[in-house]
Parts: sequence; C-alpha cells; structure tokens
Amino acid sequence: MNDIRISDMMAMQRALYEQHKDRWEPRVPQNAGKHLLYLVEELGEAISIIKKKTDSAIMEDEAVRRHFCEEMSDVLMYFTDVLLCYGISPEEIASAFAEKFQKNMGRDYAAEYRDKYED
Repeated sequence: MNDIRISDMMAMQRALYEQHKDRWEPRVPQNAGKHLLYLVEELGEAISIIKKKTDSAIMEDEAVRRHFCEEMSDVLMYFTDVLLCYGISPEEIASAFAEKFQKNMGRDYAAEYRDKYED
C-alpha cells in the first residue's frame, strides 16, 4: 500500500471494531476519552523508542524503524477511533486540517511566543 486516506483508515477501524464488537465497548462519544488515553499511551511507547533506541536507530536500523512505525500506527488507529466515536467524517477532519494549515502558514510563532511568555 503506497498511501492511505483518512476514509481508508476509518473503514479499516470500522472493520476491526465489527470483528470485536462483542468484546469492545461501543464506539460512542462517551468512550472517546478512553481512546484518547490509549492514544497517549501508544505515543508514549513511540517516545520510548526514541529515548531508548535514539533517532539514528530509527533512521538506520530496519527493525527499530518498523517497531517505531507500528507504534505510530497505533497512535493513528486510536486517533481514528476518536473521530469515529464523535461521528466526524473524513471530509470534516480534512477540512479542519486544511483550514488550520492555512492559519498556521500566516502565523508568526516567534512573536506569539514573545507576547505570551516574555515580559
């Protein structure tokens, strides 16, 4: 697979949920927070690889890189689950991402930091 779209990720997570729905909690807004906690846990595992194996290992060691990609995939899976809990469509998140990107392109981060944290 060369690339994956948000809609593909959502379809894959829906299929995974269908396979386990008799054992997993329903995908409803009230459970989104749990998925965010799982996301943070998986992000911590990715950070642990960076800390313990170093950046160069991720860049040069195929097994370390594969493990790092697996943990980042878990992050994306839980991210997708949160979207599904709230019924957010691929189009909604894509639009929000594009709008935020445009906003960020016009930002002066140095000035914002200075205004916020410096006297």
